[in-house]
Amino acid sequence: MNTKRILALVLALVLALSMAACAKQESAPAATEAAKDDKKTQYSAALQEDGQIELGLEGVEVEVNVTDVHMDSFEASTSGNWEAMFTPVDVEGRAIDLLNFDLTPTAEEKAAMEKEPAYGKPVRFYMESGCTSGPNVADKKGFYTEAGLTAEGFKGTSYTEALGTAQVEVAVGHIATMLVPVTNGVDLTFVGGAHIGCKSLYVLADSPYTTTEDLKGTPVSVPSGIGSSDYNITCMMLDQDNINPRTDLELVQVTADACINAMENGEISAALLSDTFAYSMVKDGKLKCIRSLLDEDFSTKNCCVIAMNRTFVQNNPVHAKKIVQAVQKAHSWMRENGEEATDFLLENTLNKGDRAMNIMINNSLQFGTADAFTEAGLRDIVERYVRLGLINKMDNVDEIMELAWTPVL
Repeated sequence: MNTKRILALVLALVLALSMAACAKQESAPAATEAAKDDKKTQYSAALQEDGQIELGLEGVEVEVNVTDVHMDSFEASTSGNWEAMFTPVDVEGRAIDLLNFDLTPTAEEKAAMEKEPAYGKPVRFYMESGCTSGPNVADKKGFYTEAGLTAEGFKGTSYTEALGTAQVEVAVGHIATMLVPVTNGVDLTFVGGAHIGCKSLYVLADSPYTTTEDLKGTPVSVPSGIGSSDYNITCMMLDQDNINPRTDLELVQVTADACINAMENGEISAALLSDTFAYSMVKDGKLKCIRSLLDEDFSTKNCCVIAMNRTFVQNNPVHAKKIVQAVQKAHSWMRENGEEATDFLLENTLNKGDRAMNIMINNSLQFGTADAFTEAGLRDIVERYVRLGLINKMDNVDEIMELAWTPVL
């Protein structure tokens, strides 16, 4: 009996272990997929929070009729001259020109670099696409090497976090994403201008809304969420038109991919979208644009800037200078060689969508804005953020500028 009992116990144990192993094998893929889904959700949320630019729609060809005459957004989108919005307004002193500048460190720069903590270490740049791809382009075009540096890319879910925690030294991103964190103690600062434009306020083409004034009393989507870059940009646009974004209408979050349905269902009246994302829908007669960062009154303000970890800049001033020179040389090349640069971006999956559309929109961004231009626009933005309550930890504009603006060229 004892022997039989022992054999029975052994068999039972083997069976139990076998079933447990099977259960583990069956649950592992499910657990892996769940983990992937969770990671994907977190990444998506982080992208929305960080205010990334939605790229063009892949596989969608659009008609592009470039014009030399600039029109502001609503007039352009309702006159059949949609492309006129993307014709740049001439602004004296807006562009920095480093296209033919030799980045090779001088003997004095080389000697100073050797004394800095960063000497011999790679520059870590935040890998981005679209209009914020300047640091990427600088690497692929060899400009960091020309500046006496080695470089490596870093891809995360937030350039603000990556800069603030010193995971990277340099990134290009929205002022609207990073300015408030700067005043909340995040260890980053703006060191140069990147470009203008890139986002606009859209409504259904057959809607009754023709100006921002018409949006009063309605819900308007800021796709990346309340308190995010989309929220801050929309507040700026409304404030420019003497509309109080807190009391005159309701700002709500509806993600970019759900905005059209939400408009059609009457849930929202308008949405802030990137121009590359919305372009084909304007051409198809689905959307019209009623306000844009490309309008003449916004053409003197940067949308995006070059940002660096503040402590790195303080401890490595010459390295910081050479890094910014490399990125601004990339921006100068992108500005002066629109077709070639767009082909380069498409080949390296840094742009998506129709080639002609991307060429036109890239040309409208005026990559590589000068320091004086950037500083003047940034000061205006800081003043508005303080007045609108978007910045609430500080209220002295000069003190905020001292933290946020550290030109190194």
